[in-house]
Amino acid sequence: MAEFTMPSLGADMDEGTLLEWLVGPGDPVRRGDPVAVVETAKSTIEVECFETGTVTKLLVEPGATVPVGTPLALIGPAEERQAARRAPGKGKPSRPAGPDAISEPPAPPSPPPPSPPSESVPATAQAPAAAALPGHMEAGPLVRHLAERSGVDLETLHGTGSGGRVTRTDVEHAAAARAGTRPARSRATPLARRLAAELGVDLATVKGTGRQSAVRASDVRRAAPGPSAPAPPAPAAATPVRPSPVRPAAAQPAEDRAAAMRQAISGLMSRANRDIPHYYLSTTMDMAAATEWLREHNRRSPVGERILPAALLLKAAALAAREVPELNGFWIDDHFTGGEGVHLGVAVSLRGGGLVAPALHDADTLPLPHLMAGLKDLVVRARTGRLRGSEVSDATITVTNLGDQGVEAVFGVIYPPQVALVGFGKVVHRPWAVDGLLGVRPVVTATLSADHRATDGAVGARYLKAVSRLLQNPEEL
Repeated sequence: MAEFTMPSLGADMDEGTLLEWLVGPGDPVRRGDPVAVVETAKSTIEVECFETGTVTKLLVEPGATVPVGTPLALIGPAEERQAARRAPGKGKPSRPAGPDAISEPPAPPSPPPPSPPSESVPATAQAPAAAALPGHMEAGPLVRHLAERSGVDLETLHGTGSGGRVTRTDVEHAAAARAGTRPARSRATPLARRLAAELGVDLATVKGTGRQSAVRASDVRRAAPGPSAPAPPAPAAATPVRPSPVRPAAAQPAEDRAAAMRQAISGLMSRANRDIPHYYLSTTMDMAAATEWLREHNRRSPVGERILPAALLLKAAALAAREVPELNGFWIDDHFTGGEGVHLGVAVSLRGGGLVAPALHDADTLPLPHLMAGLKDLVVRARTGRLRGSEVSDATITVTNLGDQGVEAVFGVIYPPQVALVGFGKVVHRPWAVDGLLGVRPVVTATLSADHRATDGAVGARYLKAVSRLLQNPEEL
């Protein structure tokens, strides 16, 4: 039996808030599947599972804030799936207070095999009449009560719950059909309901992508009007299943969340400046060949496949990191550990303030059109709170590009435990001598902030030289 714990999604993360579960007891999971949505001080992130097997028990309620390393769920072998589904109440968190909960109470134990009638058998040992009928799907006592009150015959319903259980939603839909009206409630997670109310989204019009087609918060954000939906509100206080160190998360206004992010960033950067002996290098690179190559490529390409200069800079930074692996990795336990692949962290500013640096995995192997598409997707998901856990924790070297803000040079602070950060400024036109002749050419200033414990200036200079060579030979990108 393995534990799925609250992961560390960055060196600045000490705790996280579980917003919603994407799986339930009895669901099969594979390594890399998203299983929960977690909110940190900087972003909302879909967290992937680290094991392959079956979810046997959820240990923490949505809305609870827990320290990094706290067990959130138990993952058992795949063969436990059927056992978990046969006992749908086992291992589930207690039912959240209020009408937003979408799960049903645990069903009573299955009745014993039928036996010949006997006066000696007490009435309390008999199965409930509804459950004893042939072909009837299992239903909890509250569902049976709701069906009786609504005049719905449970025998006519097809259960959509685990193992064919009849759920409250099934009864509500059947009751609405009898009355000729639309169901009063759509199946949705508590966070999705709160977000729908805030954004003015009718849940009945939203197609759910969650378990049993439940509407998730991400579905509501996609259905919200306008070019983009605001970040989800912090969850309301909820009583967690686990005792201390779990604590309820209080709802926070956007200003408070921005302040919390600012505080997290300032704390991490203060530690980085104090603990990492930085050295800084800078050089100006000729972009004439790269600019001409980019112009020709975009002229021949459809609008959707055109490439921005930022993609060329990122690809050059990734290939140079492969050539100079001493800068691609982590300083952990007083020694350098090389990264498994070049996972390029890309600094993304958020609309509400602050920034995140999710990773473009294996950026050195991506063709430029794929890298461009991946960059667009990463920026959109970073700003809408839909990043994956691996994207915020896997970066082996980070790039920040402030050229679109008019900045000509940026000297960044290393994001621990990485050992290097690359900065690019604005492409500007400057007088430039080529083969003894003076002309005006496009140039860019590239900088390197590196950890002196892992490398020295000679290694850093080799890296910047590789970036310059690649940008002057764009066909190599």
